[in-house]
This record gives sequence, C-alpha cells and structure tokens, in this order.
Amino acid sequence: MAGRKDFLNQPAPENYVAGLGRGATGFTTRSDLGPAREGPSEDQIKEALAKRAQQLGAAPPTAYGATERKEEDNDDDDRFQDPENEVGLFANGTFDREDDEADRIYQEVDERMGRRRKLQRQAREIQERKDYEDNNPKISQQFADLKRSLGSIKDEDWASIPEVGDLTGKNRRTRQNMRQRFYAVPDSVIAGARDSTQFDTSVNDDGTQTNGAGSDSMDGTMTNFADIGAARDKVLKVRLDRAALGSGTDSVSGSATNIDPKGYLTSLSQSEIKAGAEVGDLRRVRGLLESVIKTNPKHAPGWIAASRLELVAGKEQAARNIIARGCQTTPDSEAVWVENIKINENHNAKIIAANAITHIPHSTRLWMLAADLETELNSKKRVLRRAIDVLPKSTQIWKELVNLSEDPSDARLLLGKAVQEIPLATELHLALARLETPENAQKVLNIARKIIPTSFEIWIAGARLAEQTGGKPEFVMARAVQKLVRENAMLKREEWIAEAEKCESEAAPLTCEAIIHQTLGYDLGEDDDRNDLWIEDAKGSIGRGMYNTARAIFQHVLRAFPKSTNGWHEAVNLEKTHGEKQVFEQLLEKAVEALPEAEDLWLMLARRVRERGDVEASRRTFANAFKKNPSSENIYLSAIKFEAEFGNIDTGRTYLRTAREKSGTDRVWWKSVAFEREQNDNQVALDLVIQGLEKFQTTDKLWMQKGQIYEAEGKVSQAREAYSTGTRVCPQSVPLWLLLSRLEEQKAGSLVKARSVLDRARLANPKNDVLALEAVRLERRAGDLTQAKNLMAKFQHEVPRSGILWSERILFLEPRTQRKPLSLAGVKAVENDPTLFVTVARVFWGERKLEKAASWFEKAIVLDSDLGDTWAWYYKFLQQHGKDEKRRDVLGKIIVNEPKHGEIWQAVSKDPAMARKTTEHVLLKVVDSLENAS
Repeated sequence: MAGRKDFLNQPAPENYVAGLGRGATGFTTRSDLGPAREGPSEDQIKEALAKRAQQLGAAPPTAYGATERKEEDNDDDDRFQDPENEVGLFANGTFDREDDEADRIYQEVDERMGRRRKLQRQAREIQERKDYEDNNPKISQQFADLKRSLGSIKDEDWASIPEVGDLTGKNRRTRQNMRQRFYAVPDSVIAGARDSTQFDTSVNDDGTQTNGAGSDSMDGTMTNFADIGAARDKVLKVRLDRAALGSGTDSVSGSATNIDPKGYLTSLSQSEIKAGAEVGDLRRVRGLLESVIKTNPKHAPGWIAASRLELVAGKEQAARNIIARGCQTTPDSEAVWVENIKINENHNAKIIAANAITHIPHSTRLWMLAADLETELNSKKRVLRRAIDVLPKSTQIWKELVNLSEDPSDARLLLGKAVQEIPLATELHLALARLETPENAQKVLNIARKIIPTSFEIWIAGARLAEQTGGKPEFVMARAVQKLVRENAMLKREEWIAEAEKCESEAAPLTCEAIIHQTLGYDLGEDDDRNDLWIEDAKGSIGRGMYNTARAIFQHVLRAFPKSTNGWHEAVNLEKTHGEKQVFEQLLEKAVEALPEAEDLWLMLARRVRERGDVEASRRTFANAFKKNPSSENIYLSAIKFEAEFGNIDTGRTYLRTAREKSGTDRVWWKSVAFEREQNDNQVALDLVIQGLEKFQTTDKLWMQKGQIYEAEGKVSQAREAYSTGTRVCPQSVPLWLLLSRLEEQKAGSLVKARSVLDRARLANPKNDVLALEAVRLERRAGDLTQAKNLMAKFQHEVPRSGILWSERILFLEPRTQRKPLSLAGVKAVENDPTLFVTVARVFWGERKLEKAASWFEKAIVLDSDLGDTWAWYYKFLQQHGKDEKRRDVLGKIIVNEPKHGEIWQAVSKDPAMARKTTEHVLLKVVDSLENAS
C-alpha cells in the first residue's frame, strides 16, 4: 500500500470533467440548487473526444464536426434523445472509422430525403398557387379581352365618350359659384357702349369713312373669314413641316428637364412685359431678390439678377443703382463689375472699368472689356499694353494686341516677346511661324517642338509647311507619330481624322493624306475588325463632305486589304459620285485586277469606257470579263445590250444563244424574249416564250410576256388565256393580276370580270395595297366615286400605312379643301413615304406655294432616289417654275442615279419602242405621260 499513488491529493488532469465518463453531467438534483457550476460546453466535449481518440490511436471523429443538416421542418433533435442522455452514455466508447462512415452515410441519406421532400413541396405549392389564380383571377385578367377589343374602336367612338365628372346638383352649383368672378367695369367700357349707338361720318386720314355703329372692333359681331382661313393654313403648314421632320425631341414634346441657370438669368433681358399679370410677377420676383440680397449680400448672382429684373421692367437707372451697390458690396466679384460695365454708357463704363481693374487687376476679362470700350486704335493698344504689364502670361491679351497690329513686323516682334513670356502657348508659336518666311518658320517650329514635345499641332503645322515648300508631309508625320508615342501624347483615331478633315478644309490635301496614312492604324491590332472600322470612318467623312479624307482612308484600306470587296466598292462609288471621270476609270481598272470575279466592277468599267466613246476598248473589256467569268449571265446580258446599241443584232443573238446554253436561267430566257420584241419579231419572241415556259413554268415574267405579245397582236382571248394560266401557276404575282384585270376592263370592256379578277387577286394576296389601289381606280374610272370611297375606307383600315392609298384619296377622292388636313393625317400615319411626299408637294404646287412644293419634292428624292416617278414630277415642276441651271443640275442627278422603279417610269422604260433610249429620253417621255396618269 505504500507504493500506491495518492491521486486524490494530486491535481486533476487537463480537460478533466467530473462525471463525464458515466454520463453524470447535464442534470440537476436538489443538492445542486446551491452553488453549482455549469456543465461542459459542446466545444469542450468535442475537444475531449478528440484527445481521447488520439490517446487510443484512432482517428478523430468527423461526424461531430460536420455542418448541420438543414431541416426544413425545424424540428428539435433533442426530442429523439434518450432521457438518460445517450451522448454521455456512449462518450466513453471507442469511436472508430466505421462509426464515422456510418454517421456520414446516415447524414447523406437524410440530406437526400430532405431534397426530395423539398422538390415535392415546391411542386405542390406551385400547383396550389396556379389553381388559386385560376379560381381567383385578377381584375386586369378579367378585362383583358375587353382591352384587346378597344383596338377596333374608331376615333369617332372615342370622341363620343362623355367626360367623367361629378354631376350632382349641389357640387355643380358650388363649382359654378367658385368660377364666377365680378370685376368693376372701367369708365372707358361704359363710354364705348354709349358711343356704339352713335353714327360718325368723319373721314380718316387714309380716306376711309368711319362708322361707329358698324365698327366690328366695338361689338365684335363681324367675323373675318379670310383671316380665319389664313390662320388655319398657317397652322396646317407648320404641322406638316413638323410631321416631316419627325417628332420626339424635347423641344417639341416638352419633355426637356434640363435648366441652364445662366441662361435663365440672361433670358430676363430678352422678355417683355405684355400684361398686368406679368407686372405682378415682377413685383413678386423683386421681393424675392431683395430678400436674397439682404440675406446674403456677398452673393453676386443675386445682385446681377436684381439688376436685370429692373432692366426688364424698363427701369435702367434703378438697375444701375442696384449693380453699383453690388460692386460696393462685392468688390472682388468679376461678374458684378462686368454687368455694371455693360449696362452703363461708354463714358461711365470706362470709369467703372478703371475702378474694377483697381480692385481686380489680374482679371483678363476686365482688361479686354476696358479695351473694347475704347474707340480709337491707339487707345486700345495703350490699354492692352498696360494689361500686359500686369498680366504678362495672358495669352488672350497677347493675341488681341497682335490682331490690332497693322504692320506684320510689329506683330512678329510682339509674338517673339509673347513666346518668351509664355513658352508653352502653342497657338502663339504657330502664329509666329505663319508670319515668318519659310526658313524662319521652320526654325520657329523646331524650337517649339523642343519646348512643347507633346503638341501635335506643331507637327501638323510642320507638315503643312513641308507641303507648301514642296517637301513630303509623309516624312514629317511619320516622325510626329514616333515622337508623340514616345511622349505618350498620341491622339485617338477619331481625333486624327478630325485634324485631317480640318487640313482638307484649309486646302492642305497632302497633309490630310499624310495624317491618315500615318495614324489610321495606330493602336489597332490584327484581331480588330480594321476593314469595317475604317470603312465606317470613311463613310462618316463622306457624310461631312470631306471627300479627300475619305479617299485617303480608302487608299489605306486597300493598301492593308487588297482583296477587300467592300473596300473596293465603296472607293469606286466615292469616285463615281464625287471624283473625276479619269480617276474613276483608273480606279476601276485597279479594282478588276484585284477582284477579277467582281461582275459589277467589270460592268461599271465597260460602261465608263463606252461613255467616252471607245467602242473597241469596250469590246476588249467585255472579252477580259468573259475570260475571268465565263458563266456570268450579267456580263453576257450587258454585252448583248452593248452590241444592240451599236446595231450588231446578230452578235447580240449569238451572245444570247450562248448564254441560254451555258447559264440557262429564267432571266436569260425572258431577256432573250425582250430582245426579240425590241426587234419587232414577235413570232420568234413567242417561240422563245413557249420554250422558256417548258423549262421555267413558275416564272411570271414569261407569262406576262406571252400575254403582252398576244395583246399586241390583238388576240384578246389568247392573251386572257396566258394571263389566266399565269395567275394559276403564280398566284402571288401582282403584276399578272393587274394585266389580266386591265385586259378585261380596257380590251374586253367587261367591268364585272375586271372586278372579279381583282377580288380573286386580293384573296390570293391579302392586304396588298397595289391591288387595293387598282380596285379603287377601277371604280373611279367607271365613274362610281361613292363605291370608290367605300373601298378606300375599307382598304385603309386593312393597310393603314400605305402611302399610295393616301395619295389616291387626297388627289382624287376628296374635295380640294380637304387636301391639306388629309396630307397632315397621311404624313403622321405613314411617316416616311416618297409617294405621299410627292402628293403633298403637288398640293402645295396647286396652291402656288412653290418653295414648299420644292422642299417636299426634295424630301421625297432623299427618301428614295431610285423612284423615277418622283424625279419626273420634280422635273416637270422645274420646267414650269425652275431656272435653267437648276433643271440642268437635276437632270444630271437623274442620269447619275439611273432610276429603275416607279409606276409610270417602268411602264415607259420597258416599252419595246423605248429600247436603247437614254435616261433623258425616258424622263421626257414620262413627264409627258404624267398628265394622263390615273
């Protein structure tokens, strides 16, 4: 027993918890109600278990350290515990890896079951919510069908809806009493009423007789309908212009919310007192401004506003007194002194300017105003010299003094002194270089480069100097890019383009090109879409009228991308529209070398060579095009047209035969038919049509040609059969239906059949405005205007945005007095439609408002320059009211644009008798046909 350790007297082991092994913790007995201590915490238990596992050589338990499971039902886990505390019960057991794995498996099972229950619960809740919404719909859902039906209500029905208001008798009488106001009648009104019954036969100074009883200015019973009509026309004219320009700006819609405080103060000086109400406003504002001045006397804008308010009220002396007090109160405010100088006369203004400079001697603005007050040149110079003594670093004062110098040598001396005082002023260096000789100017620019290495303006000035002296601006700009990149002062691409455009506007084309070539590719990598980006830049320059800059950009594009199809086409279009013909032809030759498969470029080159009269060169161009594009039908057809123009009919037939064999498209076949019809050989043309229809039965143009051949020979039944068969095979072809309808109306004389044809056409092509227009015109030509108006109302409801229907209604179905209101309604409904714009121009033309008519004609041309009818109407207008120079200019534009479309233009240009006629001949023929157009 002597060797037994006295453990009861030894200290307890670390982390020892009494009773933990037998689970005797966590409960309280009657004996513990005294000074008891709290049991171990959860962290202590985990730490003890981990230490025990380490002593036993087992892995620490992981299930106890796992994240808590998220129970959806928030149940209390303690309800499943043993009353005897199973945690404490099994705390002394060995916790091995199998127990840990079992805990993890049970935990995963619980989490998976929880997720499954969650998905089932969410699906159940969604279904319950859907069932509830179906059984209890919202108010907006209950009236959804009624809201959709509101789209069919007409404007008249909307206008007939009464206004909502309280119609009870008590409230109505109360509101009426509130609106009643009584005013004292002036004596002048009583005297005027007394004199209104008297007759005065005196004669005015202008020789007219006066009559007091008959004066419409006294009793207001006379109505001037001429003034009312003029006012209505003016309002409609303004609305038409506004509709043409489009709406949506803040100034029109009134949605602007930005306020300019300076502009608000300035606007006080531009307003006028027009009524007694404004006088009251002035008094109210005067009181507010006086309060501002008294509250904060050092607030300069308050003194300025108070002074301008008196100027608006016409009290100049009061305004001067107020601003003088402001100068005394805020002597350091430049704005107050400037306002005081402006509202005073010249002599007093000079005194005030002197006082202002005394208080604020370093104000450039005050010195400039003092110089402006002087009337003599020497006096101005004297003031500016004194200003330079005080402000030797003011660039503005130096520039003004140089501008006043009459002798260039004096200006050079002043600028020499200025660049010494302000060496970083780039504009002063440039001004000095402009006044020097080329040699000295180069020295000045070299010195400026050393002083200001980050200035791109100096480098551009050096490039322009090199251009003027016969040097190479390319070298100068190449050095400029290197230096600016080194100094980290390189501009963005858009800024360099703006500088190039500035050089172009100042007659420095070589410098413009040098800037583009040296800077356009800066900061753009291989991955950037440089081709499209540069082409967009060129288009922007074209839009601003800077064609030399755009030409330089295209040169850079083609140098970097020699196979760029878009680049070549845009460059060619630029030279075609804004360049010289020789340069245009040279560029086309380079384009076909770079892009030999581009058919349109070959055709443009052949046309250009033909225009200058070189027939053999044109044939060689076509031969080269055939070698590069042996199966191109466009080149074949252009060559055929070329040979036909010079009378080589057999050669044209040979080309057509070859094209039919090699290409064999439907276009080649109907072009062959048109060629034979131009030669008046209808039998050969008919044979070709029949052969072509065997191969291309669904080509509507072949059916139209067949019917037109029969119609030209007077065979109405065969023509009807051709058109009818064509409409069955090609029911979507609107021109076929129109030809059949006009055949029944004009050749067969059967309006009933013509109506039937148009009805079937509209069934096959619903909501087609061309067919609807033909139906209306059919009734109008038959003399039934009532039916025409009914059809027009129906079709405009189906196709409300059709410009041709609005034009027909305005010109032929409504009285002349309704044309302007209808034009306004049509422009608002259709927005941008060239046919409707031409109609509006014709309305103004009929009323002899020629400037308005010309404006609308030009708007229509801008919208669609390919519409030949628009050009024809405009040219007809210029024949009657235009000058010879304007007519020649418009004729040149028509020839350049070569319009292809238009109802009357197509009918005239596709007539076999007009084959191989120039655009000018077609234009004159269309102008002659306009009067007969329906």
